[in-house]
Amino acid sequence: MAFQPIVDWAAQDIVGYEALVRGPEGQSAGWVFEHINDNNKYYFDQACRVKAIETASRLGLEKVLSINFLPNAVYNPETCIRATIEAADLFGFDIRQIMFEVTEGEQIIDQGKLKRIFESYAKRGFITAIDDFGAGYAGLAWLTALTPAVLKLDMGLIRNIDQDPLKQAVLKGILTVCQQLQTRVLAEGIESEAELDYLFAQGIHWFQGYYFAKPVLEQLIQKDQIPVWL
Repeated sequence: MAFQPIVDWAAQDIVGYEALVRGPEGQSAGWVFEHINDNNKYYFDQACRVKAIETASRLGLEKVLSINFLPNAVYNPETCIRATIEAADLFGFDIRQIMFEVTEGEQIIDQGKLKRIFESYAKRGFITAIDDFGAGYAGLAWLTALTPAVLKLDMGLIRNIDQDPLKQAVLKGILTVCQQLQTRVLAEGIESEAELDYLFAQGIHWFQGYYFAKPVLEQLIQKDQIPVWL
């Protein structure tokens, strides 16, 4: 697993880390997903959860741990939750600090099933999140149906948003809905000070991206290692 920090710019601190899968020799996530199919998707999803929790615990993480999951691989929410809770118990990790992200770019076979997954996870105390919002199949109707705790804006929307009135208009609509749902917005893919300044001025506090730090294999980057704070 590689880890990328999630920054609270208002608090000037790191609030958590996203766990990103890598190959056995550090190969990219793309290389890993080339080896995933319908026959091993469920086992891969479960293995990623356990590995992320085990590694984060070993590295001493006591903040939010964000884990991506494959909704089409979850055949029974309670079964998957049980395995995650057992892993958290085994490695001494607080499940209330685990955030499960589903990418908005994945075509969901059964949208009702995903809603049940989100409801089950939230009921058990996990943080729910939609990743890459604005990049794929979903929309504001999907956002209101799932009501996640966190919405991660796709980097395609973020890129040069400070210079793009159309993107700014789209963002305002999203923020209005999220405010009504009490959903926290996280902007990912930040690469410039101008993007950060604009988004922060719109009321977004949580950020992630190369502007702060790239993912690092088997390591939790600390605040004093992030260039913007040096």
